[in-house]
This record gives sequence, C-alpha cells and structure tokens, in this order.
Amino acid sequence: MNRCVNTRGFNRLLTLQGLRCSTAHSAHPDSVSSPFVFHPEGNECINANAKFCGECIQAGAKCGWCKDPTFLKQGETVSTRCDELQSLLKRGCDEEMIENPHGMQKILKNKAVTNRRKAAEKLKPEDITQIEPQKLSLTLRSGEPQSFDLKFKRAEDYPIDLYYLMDLSYSMKDDLENVKNLGTSLMLEMSKITSDFRIGFGSFVEKTVMPYISTTPAKLLNPCTGDQNCTSPFSYKNVLKLTSDGKKFNILVGQQQISGNLDSPEGGFDAIMQVAVCGEQIGWRNVTRLLVFSTDAGFHFAGDGKLGGIVLPNDGKCHLENGVYTMSHYYDYPSIAHLVQKLSDNNIQTIFAVTEEFQPVYQELKNLIPKSAVGTLSANSSNVINLIIDAYNSLSSEVILENSKLPEGVTIAYTSRCKNGVVSEGESGRKCSNISIGDEVMFSISVTSKGCPMQAKSETIKIKPLGFTEEVEITLHFICECECNKEGIKNSQLCHFGNGTYECGACKCNEGRVGRQCECSSNDVATEDMDRTCRKDNGTDICSNIGDCVCGTCECKKRDNPDERYSGLYCECDNFNCDRSGNKLCGGHGRCECRVCVCDPMWTGSACDCSLDNNTCMASNKQICNGRGTCECGTCKCTDPKFQGPTCETCPTCPGLLCCNRCVSDCPAGPDIIPIVAGVVAGIVLIGLALLLIWKLLMIIHDRREFAKFEKEKMNAKWDTVSAWNRNQLRERGAR
Repeated sequence: MNRCVNTRGFNRLLTLQGLRCSTAHSAHPDSVSSPFVFHPEGNECINANAKFCGECIQAGAKCGWCKDPTFLKQGETVSTRCDELQSLLKRGCDEEMIENPHGMQKILKNKAVTNRRKAAEKLKPEDITQIEPQKLSLTLRSGEPQSFDLKFKRAEDYPIDLYYLMDLSYSMKDDLENVKNLGTSLMLEMSKITSDFRIGFGSFVEKTVMPYISTTPAKLLNPCTGDQNCTSPFSYKNVLKLTSDGKKFNILVGQQQISGNLDSPEGGFDAIMQVAVCGEQIGWRNVTRLLVFSTDAGFHFAGDGKLGGIVLPNDGKCHLENGVYTMSHYYDYPSIAHLVQKLSDNNIQTIFAVTEEFQPVYQELKNLIPKSAVGTLSANSSNVINLIIDAYNSLSSEVILENSKLPEGVTIAYTSRCKNGVVSEGESGRKCSNISIGDEVMFSISVTSKGCPMQAKSETIKIKPLGFTEEVEITLHFICECECNKEGIKNSQLCHFGNGTYECGACKCNEGRVGRQCECSSNDVATEDMDRTCRKDNGTDICSNIGDCVCGTCECKKRDNPDERYSGLYCECDNFNCDRSGNKLCGGHGRCECRVCVCDPMWTGSACDCSLDNNTCMASNKQICNGRGTCECGTCKCTDPKFQGPTCETCPTCPGLLCCNRCVSDCPAGPDIIPIVAGVVAGIVLIGLALLLIWKLLMIIHDRREFAKFEKEKMNAKWDTVSAWNRNQLRERGAR
C-alpha cells in the first residue's frame, strides 16, 4: 500500500522539506531518452539537494555554490545553485561568484630529527627527536584530502628502559638462579647498543584466593611441599624500580625466593597491567620501554576470576602499595584487548621469554599485541640475554604507525616509502621493516573528512610509532560554511518583509516560511488561487505535470541525469528536447534552451549543423567554389554542370585535371572510340580463326600418323600367316 499522502498541497510542502515520497508520474509527452551516459549517483552536488551554501560545500570537493542573485532561471529550485564547477561556469555563473573554499595545512612545530652518535655529547631523552613534524593544523573541506609527509629516523644511542618481569612459581626455581646475575651481564651487552640503559625487576605468582592457591595457614606461610623453603604467595611485586645500577639489580634479585600455587596457568596478566599503568612506581622514562615477561606456563585472562568469586572487571588502574599489588582478590584478570590498549597507551614493547612448550600459545598472543616478540627460553633461562638482544633488534627494526580515535566522518590513508625504494599502501602503508640505526623512512599521510562533525568544533588526533613516546599532534578544523555566509542579512527585506536570512544570493527562510523569497506560510501552500497561477493558458495541467506549484510559482522536478533540466514559468522548457545531428544535441555546436537550439558562432540551422565557415569552399584560385557555385553549410553547390567536385574545379571531360574558367577547350582531344572497338572485335575474330586453323592442322597430322600405323600393322599380319603355312608343309615332308 502506498502510504504517501495523495494531496497535491501536502506533497509540495514535503518537497520543500526534502521529505516527499517517491510516486509514479506519467511521462511527459515531449520527454525523450538522454543521449548521455551517466550514473544517477555520479553528481553528488545535485544529489545533495542543498538549500544553502553550507550544505552544498559539504556535499563534495567538486561542488560549488553560485551566489549570483540573477543566476536561477524561471522554474529552477534554489538547490540548482549547487553544482560542479564546470557546470556552473557553463550555465553562466561568473567564476568570482562561485563559492568554492579549499582546505589548507599549517605546520606548527617542525623540529628536525636528531643526528647523533654515541661518542657525541650526551643528550637528555626529551632532547632527542625521531619523528618530524611534531605538530600541525589541518583545515578540511568535505571530500578534499589534506596530505603531509612524516619522517622517522631511528636515533643512534637512544636510551632504553628494560623491566624484567619473572614468574616465581616453584617450576621456575632453576631459572631464578641464572637471573640473579642478569643485571651486570645485561648492562654490559646493552652498552653496545646504548650508553643510557636502565633495568628493573618484578615478580608474580597468582591471585591469593582459592582455587589458585591453598589458603590453609601453613600453606599461606610456605606453599611448597617437603623441606622446601618458599615465600608466601603473592600476585605481583615490584622488586626494583628502574635503575642504572646493575649490581643493585643482582643483589635484590639474589634475595628473591620461589613461591608456589595450585593451578598451572599463572596470574601474569595482573602483573603486566600494573607494570604498564604504574609508570611512576616503575620509573618509566619517555624513552624506549621494554618489558621482558619470563614464564614457563600459560596465563589466566578475563573471566577466569569467577572461579575465585571475583566478578568485577579489571579497572586498568594502578594499585601498588609498598610495591605490592593489593587488589588481586578484588578485580578480575584483564582481557587481552585491555592489555593491548594499556601497553600501547604507555608505549611499552613486550618480549615474551617462554619455554618451548608454550611457544605456540605466546605466538598467538604476540599476533594480538602489536610491537611484541616471542623468544624461546632454555630450561634454566641461561640464554635470556641473547634472547633479549635478539628480540630488541627485531622490535626496533620495525616502525608501525597508529592513530588515536578519529572523529566521525574522518578517514586516514597511509603510504610508506621504506628502504630500497619499497612503497606500500593500505594497511601495509603503516609500517616499514629492516630499519637500521640512523636510517630514515617517510610516510605520506592523507586525512579526509566527509561532511562536518556535530557543532563543527575542532578536533585533535595523534599519530605515533608503536613503542615510541614521540607523536604527531594534528588539530583538525572543518569548513562547514561558506565565506559569504558571514555577510548574511538576517530578517532581510529581500526575503519577503524579513521572513528569512539573505545569504549567498538566496533566502534562507525562517521556520514556517517557504518559497524562493519566503513569501508563503507553510500552512498556506495548498490553495486553489496559487494553483491557478501555475496553469499555462488556464489549462488543467499544473506546471506542465513536471513540477510542483509552490507559493503560486512552479518549481520544476529534477531529472535523473543532472545535465538535463526543466525550466520556464510553467516548466514548459527543457534543455534536452532539441533537434539532433549526428546523434548529438544541437549537433554539438550549440546549447538547447527551451527546446530550441541556440547555435555557437559560425553555426546555424535547427540542429546547429550548418557551418557558416567558407574556408572549406575555397578553391585553389582563392575563389569560393571556383566562381561556379554557392557555398551552403560549408559545402559547394556547383551551378555550372560542366564543373564538379568539392570546390567546383573538376571537369568530367578532363579526368585528373583541374579547370579554372574554361573546361572543354583546354583539354586534349579525346580518343576515337569506334575504331578502338572495331579493332578489338577484329583482333578477337582473327585470333579465333588462327586457333581453328592450327587445331585443324594438328588434327590432320595426327590422322595421317594413325593411318600409317594402321597400314604397317596390316602388313605384319599377312606375313605372319604365310610363315605359319610354310612351317606346316616342312613338317609333313619330314614325316614322310
């Protein structure tokens, strides 16, 4: 059932508000199929149906608004002021009368990347720059991308903070012995990479509730069995804040004792969360941050806390008191996604040092955590230093860009230009690999907005390389209104006694008012008096059945093809029902106005297919049609039958020759046709007779040869008969 209200006046009101339902209309008798190939959705400017300039420029980067007050033709709606630039110019709008703002960009902070060597003067971390520029402002026009280049250079001798987080459950007893001397050994190896290295240590076991640990008093004091002396179970403990003193690391780690728990998965995620969010207690600087997570078991994650009656989700906040996590019994384990967010927010790169048994599990976890690596830990952690060095080299050789949450309608595209001329786009355009110290790579970043955000206020986004503290801050401004909007006159007398704001060449009506000059109330749209002025010659058709009567004025409907338009006082005109030549409207040499071709200069005719240019009729003697004809539509019409050709210079009796003023007398005498024909016929007859005589002679010779052969064979037959009789006589005599 069609739910559109079937009243003409109500439909017109809905048309003005952009809400009219689509109903079937009879085809206009003069309408014909368009010769153009088009896509209805192709012209975003026309499809936007913009009622004012701000709406128009938000429709797309190609859209412009003609603010010339005299631009609209009779019957055209205000929305036809919005069109593609070339179309507006073609329709007669001066370029200076077209509102077409463009976006821009401004770099606010552009400190050059640091060129530094280890032997050079030592710099503070905040004085080292690896990314350029650092701050800029972009002004965005809807659909128009703003692009800029971002440079990244991996600085030499860049400071590193490394926090070693170790599983101290009973199965890691032999590993602890090797880690006790890790501080000085790792400091020595890392000195080959950076002169500014700090190391810290933390440990974890499990939540201190059943069923993860035994809560009997004896087991709470010593969770190990037999004569093993173990420390009380705990969730996470920050043993050593980041320090450059490797010996202090060895001393404090040497004082650590193994603990124990009941189940196999450990509570490492609680520990990772606290290490990530407790920056002050851990001592993180704004430098390269590495977290080494060492374990020989799996992990609990969000939801597992329900086994111990813990249902509150992890809040992602720091809860360290005297270096110990105090809320493990209160908050559930964090989810993987929660960890990814916090690690990324705090620029921490994770190295999972795990035994071979759990390699597959942590490889899958690595795929979910950007800028993380997995290394295989030997049974007693003896290879931990090499593992850390290899993982660091792997992580630091790759740069991956990420951006903060984008405002609605804003998109970012990345293109990377990496080493050896490798160019990548899309998701691959966010990263470059195999970057050595001192290498520079470039990223082209394009930011595009579609439309305007709510309230059109400025927004700020940030782009940074994963695992690095440096970032690019981008302030986004949006072009939501035209410049001519600032010159708008509220309650202008041009809008029917102040019923609207006159801006950008058109009236923007106050609420409850409609019409091109806001001359009608929306309550009075459908009246018979108004309809009468929309009927041509007092006929029955309102606006020729191809428009709506609004405030007593016809507003013509739009065609699917944006290049085709109805116009006129009664929508009786259009620009597509004119004569055609060569399947082109007005022969391609004019424009169609109210179904009549208006030809370009030097063209005439109903279809503008008649050229007024005489150059094509000019003969070699510089006379038009050789003085023997008239030039019509660029073609000679010869008036003297003795002259022919495109310029009346060819004589039929002078093949291959041009004639000027005379024809027959200047030509050589033509050949006598009759003797030629008679000679040809006689020749054919003589040749035929000769052939017959030759044939007859050959037949006579052949017959004589055959007769001689016959005579010879006849004589041979008689001799053979006599010889046979003589032989018989001799035999009879001999017998006697």
